[in-house]
Amino acid sequence: MNVELNKILDFIGKAEKLKREMRHSWLSDNRQESVAEHTWRMSLMAILLRDKIAVNVDLERVLKMIIIHDLVEIEAGDVSALDVLRKPEIKEQKQAREMQAIKNIRIELGDKLGKEIYDLWIEFEEKSSPEAKFANALDKLEVQIQHNHAPIETWEEIEFEMVYMMDKHVGFDEKLRQFKDLIVDQAEDKMIKNGIAVEKYRK
Repeated sequence: MNVELNKILDFIGKAEKLKREMRHSWLSDNRQESVAEHTWRMSLMAILLRDKIAVNVDLERVLKMIIIHDLVEIEAGDVSALDVLRKPEIKEQKQAREMQAIKNIRIELGDKLGKEIYDLWIEFEEKSSPEAKFANALDKLEVQIQHNHAPIETWEEIEFEMVYMMDKHVGFDEKLRQFKDLIVDQAEDKMIKNGIAVEKYRK
């Protein structure tokens, strides 16, 4: 038992990196966001929205997926969606690094616990269940909410276009689509107040 607990304690120590691993997103106080902060608010969103959506999901499973979905960044680091859009060729490199990272985590944590985390991560990546689709949608929606909170000066031009790229992630549930529309409305209000021609990017 002490061997297993030591493995867990060691891994928790490694996971501290996600409190220090910075994402592309910025906070309202002009500080970059950490991976752990993104994961925390995704978890909050899951709790708040679970009973609003029509799709029946197991909240515990959703929360597990959310909490583990970025664990691979302990080893692989964070590569933003912006980087992938700008340089599509790095997508395969990112996927390969993350796959190796989750395999390493499975080995490190041992048969039962390591396999559970590995299987949940694969399920999330493949969107192979209602829980995985919900968690993936929250991942994309939380990013835009955070952009909406950040100073417009931190936005890159491509992010004006990305406001309108969330439809494919929420199409499986009408309430999530409505929630996405509210987020888009917030983004457009911010853009308009800062002199951005939203019509240009809606296309």
